[in-house]
Amino acid sequence: HVQLVESGGAAVQTGGSLRLPCLASGDSYSRSCIGWVRQAPGNGSEVIASIYWHGGNPYYALSVEKRFTISKDKAEKTLYLQMTNLKPEDSAVYYCAAGNDAGRCNGGFCCRHQVRSGVRGQGTQVTVS
Repeated sequence: HVQLVESGGAAVQTGGSLRLPCLASGDSYSRSCIGWVRQAPGNGSEVIASIYWHGGNPYYALSVEKRFTISKDKAEKTLYLQMTNLKPEDSAVYYCAAGNDAGRCNGGFCCRHQVRSGVRGQGTQVTVS
């Protein structure tokens, strides 16, 4: 069983930066795939970044590639999303999400499916104006 707690959301100006941490508890199998999903009012959920907890390359959606960076601190069991050059269209509730890849994945591209359908935290609001 995994529990996820996000924080760090805020209101920022266009071009600004934010870092969102996500504290992940539970066994590593339950969160072998982990990442960030965002949802803006009237829009569906978008998986913007995902990783395989045990290694491999990260996945980024085109909408955030080269502006956002996903990283993890294994010792602290914390996932991070570093966001730079923020745009108004980045305004959304950001969720940390995780799932079990059941041995199928070795990187973030594969993990994006488990992140899309996995357990989510309560979300944190990011507003860019």
